[in-house]
Parts: sequence; structure tokens; C-alpha cells
Amino acid sequence: MRTFQMQRYSAIALLVFLTIHMIVVHYPPFHIDFGIILERMESPVWKVIDIAFLFFVLMHALTGAYMVITDFESAFNYRKGLAWAAIVIGVAAFFYGSATIWAFQPPV
Repeated sequence: MRTFQMQRYSAIALLVFLTIHMIVVHYPPFHIDFGIILERMESPVWKVIDIAFLFFVLMHALTGAYMVITDFESAFNYRKGLAWAAIVIGVAAFFYGSATIWAFQPPV
């Protein structure tokens, strides 16, 4: 039941973050180029937003994959191992992605 709830909460968060992403990056009222993206990535606020977006994407994707895999009868006995594998993959991907986002420095 908790996996189902995590999936729903992350879907709501993704709806918010995806809307922000689409408006800011893909539909701005001006021409957007790489220079603007570099300026935006200098801001700690945008880095936190990107890290939160990464967190909810990983949570949504991994809980969804876990639920699909455990729907198969042959994988039902491996639920605990699959859950731990999803957690380890998620934590590793989150730390790697967060470190990449946080350490990003535009070229001088």
C-alpha cells in the first residue's frame, strides 16, 4: 500500500515540477539559448529545484518499475530483494545526479 501512495504523491509532485520545467525551459517568452541555461544553473534555487525534480522522477520511476515487476507471479517471491535493489539504485542515482547538479559551474 505504501508503494501505491508513494507513486501517487510523486505523480503530483512531478506534475508541479514538469509544469515549471516546461514553462521555464521550453516555452519562454523570449529566445532561450545555452547562455541562459548557464545563468540559471548558477542559482542555488534552481539547483534545489532540479534536485527535487530528480528525486521525484527517481521515486516515481523506481516504484512504478517495482510494482510492474512484482505483478508477475514468478517475481512475487523476490519482492524484498527487488525493493532493496530499487532503493540502492535510487539512492546511488540520486547522489550521483545531485552531486552533478550541485557541482556544476559555468565556464568562465
